[in-house]
Amino acid sequence: MRRTPPLSFCPTSYLSSKSIPSLLHPRPPIINIDNATFYRNHPSSHRGDEASNPLFPGLNFSIPSFPPEPQHWAILGASSSGKTTILEILRGQHLCFPPTARSFPYLSSDWTTAKDAHLRDPGRAIQYIGFSSKGGGLGEAGTRGAYLSARYESWKEKTDFSLLDYLKGNTSLYPLDNEKTQATGQADESAILEKVVKSLHLEELLSMPVVNLSNGQSRRARIAKALMDQPEALLLDEPFMGLDPPTLTTLSPLLYTLAQANTPRLILALRPQDPLPEWITHLVYLGPGLRVAFQGKKADVWKEIKEKLQPGAQLQFNFFSYLPLTSLFELGQTLTGTKIKRSEVYLTQAKRKSVREGLSYMDQKAPKIGEVLVEMEGVHVEYGEKAVLGAWMQDVGGQPKAGLWWTVKRGERWGIFGPNGSGKTTILSLICSEHPQAYSLPLKLFGRPRLPQPGQPGISIFDIQSRIGHSSPEIHAFFPRALTIRQTLENAWADTFLSKPVLTYERDSKVDACLRWFRAELNPSLDATTDHIDNFVLKGVQRRPDYPFNAPAMVRALISYDQIDNDWADEVRFRDVPFSSQKVALFLRAIIKNPDLVILDEAFSGMDSMMRDKCMIFLTWGEVKGGRVIKESNTFQRNVDETVLARKGRVVLGGLKDKQALICVSHVKEEVPGVVSQWMYLPVAETGTPARFGRLTGRLEAHNKSWNKIWKI
Repeated sequence: MRRTPPLSFCPTSYLSSKSIPSLLHPRPPIINIDNATFYRNHPSSHRGDEASNPLFPGLNFSIPSFPPEPQHWAILGASSSGKTTILEILRGQHLCFPPTARSFPYLSSDWTTAKDAHLRDPGRAIQYIGFSSKGGGLGEAGTRGAYLSARYESWKEKTDFSLLDYLKGNTSLYPLDNEKTQATGQADESAILEKVVKSLHLEELLSMPVVNLSNGQSRRARIAKALMDQPEALLLDEPFMGLDPPTLTTLSPLLYTLAQANTPRLILALRPQDPLPEWITHLVYLGPGLRVAFQGKKADVWKEIKEKLQPGAQLQFNFFSYLPLTSLFELGQTLTGTKIKRSEVYLTQAKRKSVREGLSYMDQKAPKIGEVLVEMEGVHVEYGEKAVLGAWMQDVGGQPKAGLWWTVKRGERWGIFGPNGSGKTTILSLICSEHPQAYSLPLKLFGRPRLPQPGQPGISIFDIQSRIGHSSPEIHAFFPRALTIRQTLENAWADTFLSKPVLTYERDSKVDACLRWFRAELNPSLDATTDHIDNFVLKGVQRRPDYPFNAPAMVRALISYDQIDNDWADEVRFRDVPFSSQKVALFLRAIIKNPDLVILDEAFSGMDSMMRDKCMIFLTWGEVKGGRVIKESNTFQRNVDETVLARKGRVVLGGLKDKQALICVSHVKEEVPGVVSQWMYLPVAETGTPARFGRLTGRLEAHNKSWNKIWKI
């Protein structure tokens, strides 16, 4: 593996503690790591587990305090590659060997002492914001709520703090008399607050309860909270996850403004498929095994990757042993202040006739439509005088009618799109009956109203939940971390998160099938980039249908597949696996019982492209087909082939069926399943603009024009 020297050329001799700070002297780096290896536990602890394995051996990295030329860093890596771990290392966490290999020269200098002595502590000077944790909300300080439907209630409690209280730190139930004085009475803090609020465009949100902030608003609020402490560096872990395109292009320039002024220095952690802000100058690309694959100036890293991806005889496949091939198809997209530019770093692919799920580009098969599952006739949701959904007149059969009119039938595949705060999650909360107003609105679920009506019985919350499979950031935030991975999947047949599921032999078989298929993604002791399920279920299956099948290889594959041990799933808990693996577990929980209605609300956000594509193929085909990347001549091809299990009649869990309906919510085109054929676009709340509806003639993955038409960009 290629090793690179420290990339920031900072002086090695620093001023003594008695020196007087001066702008005439070069300033030392904020962080300096020189050939260091890190551990979660001491290597001599003899624990014998992955907690004692080395982290990023031989790491060299430096963040200059005031570089002569701008240095704006981004860390790219697939799921479970260690993006969060390396950010923790930069904050001073984990054991460093040798101990002197990691230092914080600028923080211990007289410049920092003169500014604020508290910033000598790396934990305060270097702030971390992880948007992948707790559903991307506002984190601690009692802002999450006590139960799932709390954010939808119009009656506010004393614990429902406003954004202004959150930024000032006034979030304790019984603050001391001098707390608010200390938080608001100082002129310098007021000036900082005013500057931060203005720079992040939060003026109109200060009086809003934090529990009601949208995803994009919450991210800006968390950044503002961190800036109130005036840190020297700010580490942002996947800041663009789950943001709509308009918010994405707005947040990036705001971050650039902060980075330009070095107040604070920013380091972003992103997935390979995420659009990279054009103002990023330097990259660290992580490979599997908690190692650095590439490091340096952005142009140099892109050049080196492109050279290794050139098709032909010189291609070295050992390159892909530590850099997943499938993660490179979307690598190198650029985020400007107005749009996302197409990647210039990509694999040469053969011309394909199908999208990643093996579906044709054009939607040639008419879906089989059945009975109505969800019926909304004039739904209008408001909190006091604030309307959040349905504040418009909609054309229904040629007649203008108030509110949202919408039906979902068996066999339909819907995509719900719209900017953050437009009411997408509100619609889903009504369908799942988590919203208190679901009882009073003109809404029917599975042909029945929520409350009994003359001649028509109501439908209970347990009946609704038994017929719906749901994955969302809200469920992720509240899901019990103490459940094992097996219990997480079995929870699909339980009435509540902690109640006992009703299991049968058939249901146990489905759980075991999912655990086998996704064992590399769910078992933290395995590597998802090398331990593919394809090694078992696609052996003996040739790429061309006219080739004969290799029968002995198929038999050996089935024997190996049957011998896969799932005992690990009884030991590994939900809290023990990375965020992306938790998303996979909740995705499987949503589809495993083949519910009448599958709801996927940002279900694939936080996954890298390889993990996301595997989930989408499984959503479409189950165990019937599997995906893999192959080399044909001088090009690469993503194929979806029939599995050995299908050939031998051993399929336990199939894909979406005609009797099922699908509702998907996403802000990213690549995270919309290829089976989606209808869409609804919700406008910004309180604009009076009605929702728009349409039908796709092709798969979104291959039709940028359709995506741009939906978003009007």
